[in-house]
Amino acid sequence: MDAIGTHCLGELYDCNLALLNDPAIAEKFLREATLRMGAEIVKHVSHQFTPHGVTVLGLLAESHISIHTWPERGYVAVDAFTCGTRCKPMLACEYLAEAFEAERKVIVDFTRGAEDVTELQAIANERLIMTAQRH
Repeated sequence: MDAIGTHCLGELYDCNLALLNDPAIAEKFLREATLRMGAEIVKHVSHQFTPHGVTVLGLLAESHISIHTWPERGYVAVDAFTCGTRCKPMLACEYLAEAFEAERKVIVDFTRGAEDVTELQAIANERLIMTAQRH
């Protein structure tokens, strides 16, 4: 059975602080990221948090994309999931790392709904090992 789609998660660190607290900037970046991965925005919504931080969510014809910012930490969390094989969520995550001028990044993508879960198990095991090494 074919996989359902691809999910990409981005952890963006030491980003340009001037870019992290403006919903208009995050919306602009979300639209461009969506174009670059070959998806279509159906609708988007954004929210400015008090005292700082922005969340932008994009409902895609193919699934979803989200950006969450923590200006006080210089951090951005990115999530891009698309069904099928036509779209390339990794391109969205890579673009957003560049757009937010991240000094450091961790970007992982994996197949959703695959019958063979070996890839996902390997990612989970690697994450467990990395977490254990921090202590």
